[in-house]
Amino acid sequence: MEERGISLISAIIFGIVGVIIAAIIAFTIISTLTGANLLTSGRTTTTTINETNAFINETGYELVNYDSATSVSASLTAIWSEDSGAYNISVPLTNATLSGGTVTNATVTTYSNVSLSYTITTESNEETSSDYLAGNFTEGIDNVSDKIPTVLLVAAIVLILGVMAILVSVWQKMRLGQGGI
Repeated sequence: MEERGISLISAIIFGIVGVIIAAIIAFTIISTLTGANLLTSGRTTTTTINETNAFINETGYELVNYDSATSVSASLTAIWSEDSGAYNISVPLTNATLSGGTVTNATVTTYSNVSLSYTITTESNEETSSDYLAGNFTEGIDNVSDKIPTVLLVAAIVLILGVMAILVSVWQKMRLGQGGI
């Protein structure tokens, strides 16, 4: 009885420690791969020429091919607008700002019938997978951390019951060894 209680307690402790060590190793591997830029060789750069109906004045304009989850960078290469009925008038790139995938007018000039050309660099499949894996680990740790008080309570109860079982076992052995009174 005594040995079974100790082995159960040991199994719980080693199980918890094993899970913690496995999580630390997984985080270290993902962090190393991402931080060392080992996954960037598969990045792709796409060019979009003459994306029309880009309303960049008050509210800004989200580039059609920009994906905030996988796009690493974006840069404008040309801006055209309509001016007094003439189409494809070149607008200086300094007249617009690009933040993430949103183009905003940087001047007081109102542009109509705007067309944009730009390039976007996207992550490799490996980078995207690594990002999702890191996100899933983080979400998993958050979910587990919500359960830690319950797990600790159950572990404490098992520990207390194990100690009580050991004490009862030792007490019974002591009673049997005393002889008869």
